[in-house]
Amino acid sequence: MPEFAELLKGYRRFREHTWPRQRDRFAETLEKGQHPKLMVIACCDSRVDPAQIFDVDPGDIFVLRNVAALVPPFETTPGQHGVSAAVEFAVQSLEVAQILVMGHGRCGGCLAALRNDGPSGDPGEGAFLAGWIALLDEARERVAEQYGTQGREAELAMEFSAIRQSLANLRTFPWIAQRESEGRIKLRGAHFSIGEGRLYSLDETNGEFEVIE
Repeated sequence: MPEFAELLKGYRRFREHTWPRQRDRFAETLEKGQHPKLMVIACCDSRVDPAQIFDVDPGDIFVLRNVAALVPPFETTPGQHGVSAAVEFAVQSLEVAQILVMGHGRCGGCLAALRNDGPSGDPGEGAFLAGWIALLDEARERVAEQYGTQGREAELAMEFSAIRQSLANLRTFPWIAQRESEGRIKLRGAHFSIGEGRLYSLDETNGEFEVIE
């Protein structure tokens, strides 16, 4: 597990190799601003960095990461809606043409939702996490009814269901629904298998995840 000193070694490699190679790209984004065409909503799991998986250049993708790559449904109640704010900025200001929701294998957030792990006390002792993964309560019921709550088959079904749920919630945002109906934005779902190093794409015509070669 890297300590800060190890991170600095990586930073120095960045300065020696990556920065000179990408210097013009960074300069371009400073002069013209960022104009990514794709937003990726991914899990904050340390093993699934979208920039690493897709091997992209700086400024190519606008990334939002949180537990289980979840998107809450659209709402107008006052509050600090971090995910919704990022989605709003990507769609309204950056005018991204695609949003990819990328879940992954062995997702701890999805497993907690599947096992229905409730809050263990005050915020900071489990309640924050429990409140967040409650977004998957309805999906969990469907998965548990068909697969139970134990075993890899149930876990994978929960991971797939979380991706479908976030896509459904994105479509509750009126300005996303309008853009999608007009063909101005495309919503996609994908699942990254850590063990295989493979990406599976959701085919919404049949609801299945198919491997990308």
